[in-house]
Amino acid sequence: MVVVSLLMTLLATMYLAYVVNPAKHLHDFPIAVVNQDSGDVLGGQPVNIGSQISDSLTQTLPGNGIDLRVLGIDDARAQLDDGTLYGAIVIPADFTTSLAAFAAASVTPTQVTQPAVTVYTNPRTGSFAAGVVQSVAGTALAQANQRIGQQLTTTVNAQLQPTAGAPAPEVGGLTRLMLAAPITVAVTAYHPLPDGTGGGLTAFFYTMMVLLAGFTGAMVINAMVDASLGFAPTEFGPWYVHYPPTPISRLRTLLLKWGIIAGTAPIVSAIFMAVGYALGMPIDRPPALFLYSSVAILAVGVTALSIVSALGTAGLLINLVLFIVLGLPSSGGTIPIEALPKTVARLADFEPMHQVYLGIRAILYFDADGAAGLTRGVLMTLFGLVIGLVLGAAVTSYYDRKELHRTPATE
Repeated sequence: MVVVSLLMTLLATMYLAYVVNPAKHLHDFPIAVVNQDSGDVLGGQPVNIGSQISDSLTQTLPGNGIDLRVLGIDDARAQLDDGTLYGAIVIPADFTTSLAAFAAASVTPTQVTQPAVTVYTNPRTGSFAAGVVQSVAGTALAQANQRIGQQLTTTVNAQLQPTAGAPAPEVGGLTRLMLAAPITVAVTAYHPLPDGTGGGLTAFFYTMMVLLAGFTGAMVINAMVDASLGFAPTEFGPWYVHYPPTPISRLRTLLLKWGIIAGTAPIVSAIFMAVGYALGMPIDRPPALFLYSSVAILAVGVTALSIVSALGTAGLLINLVLFIVLGLPSSGGTIPIEALPKTVARLADFEPMHQVYLGIRAILYFDADGAAGLTRGVLMTLFGLVIGLVLGAAVTSYYDRKELHRTPATE
């Protein structure tokens, strides 16, 4: 009762902490502002409204947990391409010119288009991140829109002078309304995801499949091998079988289990891909996905088997906590790491699920780009595999040298 209660307390705390109020926990959330405005003359004075907006965003957004980066358009595109940025606010080159023409059109019969600022979201980093970008940019630009509207209204009113004793003409109600909010915000997805990606969730669920294949596969292999070697009983409904213990060392037993998970990993990886293809999931880099998924399943399975071999039954709980309870909320697959409580976000530095998610997301959505997370995913997965191999071999060898064999306890 105590063990189950403690485990469920941890599970509830981790899962609810990351989903209850993500917007409250924003920190270092990367958004770029790109000011391409070349400026113009407005009200007889040279101005650059784009610079005013950029400066205003730079002063206000960082205090709201946003990592605002002032970039050129090429750098912004490069960081959107590799998932480093969640979005970008782009002010066009003719922005001030468009505003000047917009103001002039309120007193002269000229054709004009409403000035626009483009907000790019990055759906390949997740739908929640795209929503945050849209919300943050919309709020900030609404404030900028109001200030610029006041500036334009003042400029237009100054141009309306009385003539030949007649009173100064007044700006019409509709014109005043348009001048009060002259900017339109165009929200568009940068490199939209194709159909069959679940709105950016297929990478997360594919990661879950890989982790579960390694974790649950290791537990099944551990139980069945121990039963076959006579170290644990096997029950089939009402029937009970317990073979005589096999005289085999702990290290050789672990090597046998490792061999089985190594043979199983590529088979399961191929099955996952076949199911994905059958369901219409786009897989542009099948060799990379197959190889990386196989290595990830192997790394998780080897480490899980090593933990159980070292700790026995308690290793089952450790594996559950390590790979599932702590892994899912810190994976970054549904809610970005930058929108998690910092205590949960720190787990992403070493939690296996986050590393595997970065690798699989890079393969599925970012053309297997190393900078998009594949390099880190591969290195951390191999690092985890090495840790699992060293831990298992060292502990079981130590038990064997101390003659701590797997035999029934004697009174």
